[in-house]
Amino acid sequence: MATLYVTEYPTIVGMPATANGQVPLEPPLADYTVPIGAAQASPAFQPLTRMVRLHCDAVCSVLFGPSVNNPTATTSNQRMAANQTEYHGVPEGRAFVVSVIANT
Repeated sequence: MATLYVTEYPTIVGMPATANGQVPLEPPLADYTVPIGAAQASPAFQPLTRMVRLHCDAVCSVLFGPSVNNPTATTSNQRMAANQTEYHGVPEGRAFVVSVIANT
């Protein structure tokens, strides 16, 4: 089964929480997987999450949004290649999720 690996981070190494940077501070707040197939959303991000790391082992598309809006990824959303890793900033405390769907 294809999998999207999601890791949530609260801040970045060596920088105040309000700064932008490229290296998340370990350990993560959460670490889990979401199956890639029909559109499916992750659990709501932790209240302190400001950055997420996504890694997929199959081609997929992802869409971020507040859980209350029930975002549903389509194959028209941002595409990730198999074995790609991406980092995304997300609004802290807004209960965002990432939705994923299989793509070609």
